[in-house]
Amino acid sequence: MTDLGAPVDSVKGIGAAKKAALGRMGIRSAGALLWHFPRDYEDRRGRTRIASLSPGMAAAISASVVSIEAGGPSYGGRGARRPLKLTVCDRTGTLEIVFFKADYLAKSFAVGKEYAFYGRVSPGSRGLQMAHPDFSAEGGRWDGAIVPVYPLASGISQKDLRRWTECLLGGDPRIDEPLPEGTLARNRLCGIGYALRNIHFPEDRRRLMEARYRLIFEELLTLQAGLMMLKSDNEAAKGMSFGAEVRGFVDGLPYRLTAAQRRALADIDGDMGSGRAMNRLLQGDVGSGKTVVAAAAMYKAVKSGFQAAMMAPTETLAWQHFGELRGLFAPHGVRTGFLAGGVRGAERRALLEKLKSGEIDLLVGTHAVIQPEVVFGRLGIVVTDEQHRFGVAQRVRLQQKGESPDILVMTATPIPRTLAFIVYGDLDISVMDEKPPGRQAVFTKATDAGGRDAAYEFMRREIRTGSQAYVVAPLVDDGDGGRALKSATGLHAELARRFKGHSVALIHGQMRQSEKDAAMRDFYAGKAAVLVSTVLIEVGINVPNATIMLIENAERFGLAQLHQLRGRVGRGERQSYCILVTERGSAEAEERARIMVSTDDGFAIAEKDLELRGPGEFFGARQHGMPRLRIANLLKHVKVLAAVKDEAHLLLAGDPGLSLPENRALRERIAALFSKAGEGLGEDAEIDAGKIGI
Repeated sequence: MTDLGAPVDSVKGIGAAKKAALGRMGIRSAGALLWHFPRDYEDRRGRTRIASLSPGMAAAISASVVSIEAGGPSYGGRGARRPLKLTVCDRTGTLEIVFFKADYLAKSFAVGKEYAFYGRVSPGSRGLQMAHPDFSAEGGRWDGAIVPVYPLASGISQKDLRRWTECLLGGDPRIDEPLPEGTLARNRLCGIGYALRNIHFPEDRRRLMEARYRLIFEELLTLQAGLMMLKSDNEAAKGMSFGAEVRGFVDGLPYRLTAAQRRALADIDGDMGSGRAMNRLLQGDVGSGKTVVAAAAMYKAVKSGFQAAMMAPTETLAWQHFGELRGLFAPHGVRTGFLAGGVRGAERRALLEKLKSGEIDLLVGTHAVIQPEVVFGRLGIVVTDEQHRFGVAQRVRLQQKGESPDILVMTATPIPRTLAFIVYGDLDISVMDEKPPGRQAVFTKATDAGGRDAAYEFMRREIRTGSQAYVVAPLVDDGDGGRALKSATGLHAELARRFKGHSVALIHGQMRQSEKDAAMRDFYAGKAAVLVSTVLIEVGINVPNATIMLIENAERFGLAQLHQLRGRVGRGERQSYCILVTERGSAEAEERARIMVSTDDGFAIAEKDLELRGPGEFFGARQHGMPRLRIANLLKHVKVLAAVKDEAHLLLAGDPGLSLPENRALRERIAALFSKAGEGLGEDAEIDAGKIGI
């Protein structure tokens, strides 16, 4: 019986080199190999006649070899190698089969013998051809089957994964059923053994669909139940007693809050006075005024005798928040401190001592605030900004700096509500969908490279009237990509020549923090008319005098990122502009540009971004701490999710801790899923599972 917990090289045929390659794919055990699911399938059960083939078609054919033109060195023995070419035929016609740099395969074929070929058809020099098809003698293992197609990495082939997975399943592995019998019966789900065999090597489409549904349901149930347990723990946690009123802070603002800000603040105020720990997501489009709402919450905590902490993903954004909050709180006697990687030595030691003694009321910083040596005297509220840059694990690490402090997380990345309830399923959600009065819509225009000069001339005219401009490039240096791609350093040099008499600043991630700070100070102060940057400025930067956002190679950015960048302008009283300069690209890039020009509704843009890129790309690698889904798709499987939520509620209503014998396997799956989510976050990576009580 195969032990799924054994190292992956316990599987027959996996040596040191293959083990290393699988390790790069995150596959280190026999079980991980079995849970490496196909991304697609090739249906080789039917046969297509050669006369019926057309360019672009993927097809299985049965054909006899008519001739073999051996590959090898080109004539003269130098240069490119000649491909191996076969001419094959059936009763309806002939087809050319081509193998490049694979002359060793010549010995695999014999003239007059019939073979099964599967591949994609394309135009060739002698008519239609099939390049590098899979092949076997008639009656071979994959002949007439539904064949799995796996995600690969360098050093691993499809044949490798098919062979190893088949070997694993043939070894009668012990696969414990993680779902309770009641769950299987209520939702008409097949067993785990049946599901795994048919997700890899289905006998027919019906069995494949049964297996897929079962595995999708299980994965979403594990995620949903885990998040519900987190939320239940959060709600059960006894909160602080925040008796201070926020009215003194709000009345002192030089402007009136919008209705959306007032609603969100009422939600937060109610949470903070409820006697239970707050866990709330404040979701608002760019420029909707989330920071001042968070400031009011921190004011309430401080005036009730507690400390507050705010964490931002970059030092630039953290420093901006620090400056803004220090100004807002100065009239109210709130003592503020700043902590980031650049704060070192005696300055850092003095700051940490004041924090521990309670002499600092509010600490603003980066990931540095969750380091073990950072100790608060009486932490009452934790705020994280741009939550998509963090994850559940990092949020909990900051939360553990106090005794059940209130948690407020903010994001300016609009997420459709269906997804928000999953991604932030352990949080209550407040949505701010209104911009402060006086904010004008940003006029957006897309142009190709031929319109660059006109775009920069328009920018020159705006700068002459006293405005400032951002120019964003996808690369740092010219050598980082192809010739068509613009770089920040290259554009900085170009614009310094174009705009003589005006200061042009530069900021990118490879600069020292002191250099970035100096560039930002010059731009904030109006000393620099133009700021050339990479996407470093996509979130949080607020310069009301900046009225132009020009994005080079806009085709290289996703919709959500383009929307975030556009949100850096339109923050003052003057009309603002966003110019997208694109090279001729894909239909998807053109569609992104069309959407950006047609709407500035961040939630509508988020929906379109999900449609174009899917949730994996939408959240991307930045969604650290969010459990990685192997087979479920949060966008495509919304109907499954509805059934999953009902099942999760039913299970947890009868057994809140999933501690009954029939639920323990699911509980272990939840622990494994959430501990995996924390990988790479340091020594406290597995605290999420612990937070659920496992």
